[in-house]
Amino acid sequence: MKVFGLIGWSNAGKTTLMINLLPELIGRGIKVSTMKHGHHDFDIDRAGKDSFRHREAGATEVLLTSASRWALMHELRGAPERSIENLISHMTPVDLLLIEGFKTHRHVKLEIHRPAEGKPLICRDDPDVVAVASDQLLPDIDLPVLDLNDIPAIADFIVSYCGLKVGAGNGGT
Repeated sequence: MKVFGLIGWSNAGKTTLMINLLPELIGRGIKVSTMKHGHHDFDIDRAGKDSFRHREAGATEVLLTSASRWALMHELRGAPERSIENLISHMTPVDLLLIEGFKTHRHVKLEIHRPAEGKPLICRDDPDVVAVASDQLLPDIDLPVLDLNDIPAIADFIVSYCGLKVGAGNGGT
């Protein structure tokens, strides 16, 4: 399973790029899963629901299932955040795992950069950034600079960089 990250400062457009890339890559026959790193306490459950009550009562894991999907929630209960390698080991193998966030982890990444936000380029200090997608030209960097609005070109770059076979859909084998 190939792993490729999308990183950038807040409001750079990581999530927007992710949701635009997914149908483009999937339309090429590539099986894709995603992982998103959140910096805040988050909850996919709602107060009052049975699964929420199970967790509040102290369950370490709660698996919620239906005919349409299943979700496994694991409470850390004060334990350290899991490593990205540990989290990936729980994923079903696919052709490509796109990771949003995890800026400091050592995996190949595309930086999303909008100069108007006034934030520094992450690629200057991160050797794992292999390209930058921006809404403006960035002539002073030595990496490929992709047009943030050209989703097919960004997908082409990821497919090529990861050595994915278009139409493969082989589930990560």
